[in-house]
Amino acid sequence: MQFTDLKTQYQALKASIDARIQRVLDHGQYIMGPEVAEMEKALAARTGARHCVAVASGTEALLIALMALDLKPGDEVITTPFTFAATAEVIVLLGGQPVYVDIEPDTCNIDATLIEAAITPRTRAIMPVSLYGQVADMAEINAIAARHGLAVIEDAAQSFGASYQAKASCAVSTIGCTSFFPSKPLGCYGDGGALFTNDDAIAQAAREIRVHGQSARYTHTRLGLGGRMDTLQCAVVLGKLERFDWEIARRKQLGDRYGELIRRSGAPVQLLAVRPDRDCVWAQYTVMLDHRAAVQQALQAAGVPTAIHYPKPLHHQPAYAAGCDPLAHPASIAAAQRVMSLPMSADLGDADQQRVVDALAQACAGVAAVAGAAGLAQPA
Repeated sequence: MQFTDLKTQYQALKASIDARIQRVLDHGQYIMGPEVAEMEKALAARTGARHCVAVASGTEALLIALMALDLKPGDEVITTPFTFAATAEVIVLLGGQPVYVDIEPDTCNIDATLIEAAITPRTRAIMPVSLYGQVADMAEINAIAARHGLAVIEDAAQSFGASYQAKASCAVSTIGCTSFFPSKPLGCYGDGGALFTNDDAIAQAAREIRVHGQSARYTHTRLGLGGRMDTLQCAVVLGKLERFDWEIARRKQLGDRYGELIRRSGAPVQLLAVRPDRDCVWAQYTVMLDHRAAVQQALQAAGVPTAIHYPKPLHHQPAYAAGCDPLAHPASIAAAQRVMSLPMSADLGDADQQRVVDALAQACAGVAAVAGAAGLAQPA
């Protein structure tokens, strides 16, 4: 069983993807070829954002977003400690300071009610993460930002295709940034990403930054970097868009079915909440449970792959813990100790999904029995 089944997806889309790739090989425009603009137009239309700027990766999208906002050394960016390192990495690379705010224990997204207290005169932006495929509480976050004159960057690396209050992820804030890493809901066959905005000036800055700060050939009007998404990867995304609506619907269906099957199985795991004003595209189907290592070991023995996203919050990571209280953000610490992701992709079959849940229930029961016996064996 595959944790993320990219092989079956490719077989379903082989004709389209192969044709798209062959077209690039035929015209030979591997950097900034016509597929780049075609993909940008298609994704902008899909999200409803005025601009889509294709870039080299999701990390590059976040970095370029901060550069477009002219983040200065010493500026603070409020974000969550329960995310992949790239979220804080881009802030630190520019000399900024990540300021962490804890998560909601039931969604693992940033707790918007805690953000305002973290704002200081040095705060420049808020960067919520739409974790596991569910958009954070952007209405409240945007309202806080508006009161304090701050920009909001949605780290939507895991949530492309999701919606929030009838708006698309990546088009619910000042800037939205997503990733096309192969295992994402919409992935390419290497690295790729995109930045979305309705702000013309930010879009122009992002387009210049991704080509070494050029406003025209060999005219460098700002600091930039080599941040282009190559034409072949854009061709892959265009090929995958042909059945993306079906894939998103299937992911939601599988997410609902996982919940039903797990509840029915009686497995003692906590399901993530999905708020009623949004949906989730389940970039990872993640649950929370005790005795995680033992359950993972039992699942591995049963042929069921799992993963942990993420085992250590950022304020416990040496590169991003400067000035942080290691005991702060208890919900993030607890989540890092308890989260476990199960196999998820649009091509996961119902029988395999049932097999995953049966194995999960059996593993939890077996671990609980061992733990109980060990407890009884201990002296009072």
